[in-house]
Amino acid sequence: MKRARVSFAGAIHEAVEKNDMVQLTDGRIVREDEVVWLPPVQPRTVFTLGLNYADHASELEFKAPTEPLLFLKGPNTFVGHRAESRRPVDATYMHYECELAVVIGKTARNVKRQDAYDYIAGYTVANDYAIRDYLENYYRPNLRVKNRDTCTPIGPWLVDAHDIVDPMNLPLRTYVNGELIQQGSTKDMIFDIPFLIEYLSEFMTLSKNDIILTGTPKGLADVQIGDEVITEIEGVGRLVNTIVGDDVFQRRS
Repeated sequence: MKRARVSFAGAIHEAVEKNDMVQLTDGRIVREDEVVWLPPVQPRTVFTLGLNYADHASELEFKAPTEPLLFLKGPNTFVGHRAESRRPVDATYMHYECELAVVIGKTARNVKRQDAYDYIAGYTVANDYAIRDYLENYYRPNLRVKNRDTCTPIGPWLVDAHDIVDPMNLPLRTYVNGELIQQGSTKDMIFDIPFLIEYLSEFMTLSKNDIILTGTPKGLADVQIGDEVITEIEGVGRLVNTIVGDDVFQRRS
């Protein structure tokens, strides 16, 4: 099942997909463009993987990491499907990152690799923008790079874990203004999902609605104000986002 959180007629609703439409929990069925899309879950602790695809590390002229390169994201970075993301006025290079987001479904501590999938509620699509100008180096992405307000669209749907037969073999694609720019597959992750859950839960407790952003493959490019960016993962969803400038962001905040 595909689940979502949306705003409609002044209220926030849980929703599911029904025949390419959005069915609210009260039974009403509406079109996708009639709702405001929210992140499909309210994120708690969010773990983000850097350089988790060997081709991406090579693209940046870095060696692939020998252990997970992890950092955390704050809740204000997240926006929903069809939302706008701000390009800072001083940015000279801002790029998308199509990522499979793994949503934890229950408390997890000292989970063994073979049991890891039992702790997953589902999967969604994330686009984790980075402002390259602020980067200290690729092994220490600082807060200004990865914790910008509005710069992590996520959604539209949370797809139940049991509906994804093999999450480690999913094609990923990014389109900018309709042109295919980035493509890869989750099979090319350096550290796969079971490893990450085992690794994290060994030293900290994972909780329901914690999220793991699993990294992005090669194919990054600068995006500009007005660009429409679509990140999609086969079987999981198609996430649409538009880049706006500081003036629009300030006016609407």
